[in-house]
Amino acid sequence: MFGGGIGNSGGMEPPLIDRYDTLLLDLDGVVYLGREAVKGAPEALTRAHGTGVRLAYVTNNASRTPAAIADHLVALGVPATAEDVVTSAQAAARLIAERVPAGSAVLVVGGMGLRHAVRAQGLRPVTAAAEAPAAVVQGISPDLSYGLLTEGALAVRQGAWFVAANGDTTMPTSRGVVPGNGAMSRVIATATGVEPVVAGKPEPPLHRESMLRTGAERPLIVGDRLDTDVEAATRAGVDSLLVLSGVTRALHLLTAAPEHRPTHIAEDVSGLLEPAAPVAREGDRWRRGAWVARWESGSLRLSGDGDPIDGLRAACAAAWAHAGEGRADEDDLKQALESLDL
Repeated sequence: MFGGGIGNSGGMEPPLIDRYDTLLLDLDGVVYLGREAVKGAPEALTRAHGTGVRLAYVTNNASRTPAAIADHLVALGVPATAEDVVTSAQAAARLIAERVPAGSAVLVVGGMGLRHAVRAQGLRPVTAAAEAPAAVVQGISPDLSYGLLTEGALAVRQGAWFVAANGDTTMPTSRGVVPGNGAMSRVIATATGVEPVVAGKPEPPLHRESMLRTGAERPLIVGDRLDTDVEAATRAGVDSLLVLSGVTRALHLLTAAPEHRPTHIAEDVSGLLEPAAPVAREGDRWRRGAWVARWESGSLRLSGDGDPIDGLRAACAAAWAHAGEGRADEDDLKQALESLDL
C-alpha cells in the first residue's frame, strides 16, 4: 500500500527506516546539491546510521572517485567511507570487463572517477582512437572537451563498444538544473548512429553492482528522480522513497506512470526517521493526516490542511488509483495542485 515518510501517528508507528537493512541513497538532489548539503540531510543520515542500517551511496554521476565522493560527504557531516560509495563508473567498468579481454584498451570520455574504475577492473584507460580501444565509455565531466568527444566518436566508428555510465539528461546543482551525461552522450551517438549501452540507473548494471557490494536483503532505494531511482526500484522489485529535494515536483508524481510510482514520498531524507503510515482509502476518498482527496466531476479534489506532503501523498494515491495502468491527465489535477501550493 502506498505509504508516506512524515506522518501524524504520534510516534505510535515505527519509523520508515526500521523496515530495511540497507539504504541505497542517490546523491545529487538527495544528499547534496553541487558542493552543498541538502538542508537537514547530514543530521538525518547521521541519525539513520546510528540505528544500525547500512548507508550505501549509489550515484549515476561518474565524474569522481569513490574516495573523493566519501571525502566530500564527510566534509558535509555525512557518515561515509569509500567502500560505501557505488558509482555508475564502477558499474560501467564491470560491464566492460565482463565482455572484453583483461588488459584491453578502453577510451575514457570522462573524468578521473571513470578512469580509476576502468583501471580497477584490469583494463587500460586511453584517450586516443589510434590505440584501437575495445570499448568507449562516457561519463559526465566538467572539463569534457570537443577533442575527447571526437576521439570517442572515431573509436566507435572503428567498432569499439559504446557504453554510457548513465543516461541522465539533466542533473541538479545549487545553481539549477544543468545538462547531464545523457545529454552529452548524444554527441557521439548522433555523430556515429550508435546508441550506447547504459550502465547507470534505471538499467540493471548499477543495481547489480550495488547488490554485489552491499549484500542487501531488504534494501530501500532513496532518490529524487522518477525515471532513474524509482524505475530502478520497480525493475528490481524493491521499495523506493522519492524525496522532493531534487528535480521531481508534485505534477511529476501525480502524472507518474506505474513504473515511476514510489512506495514512499517525503520532503527530504529526514522522512526516513518518521512513521510510514499508509494513505487510507475510505470509499471514494483517500485520507492522509488532515488531507482528503477524491474525484468529483472528472477532477481530483483535495481538501485539508497541515503538512502539504501529506496532501500530496493522498492526492497521488487517488490519482494513481484512478489512472490504473495509465497516467492521470494534467488538466484533471489543476485544483489539487492549487490546493497543495508546493
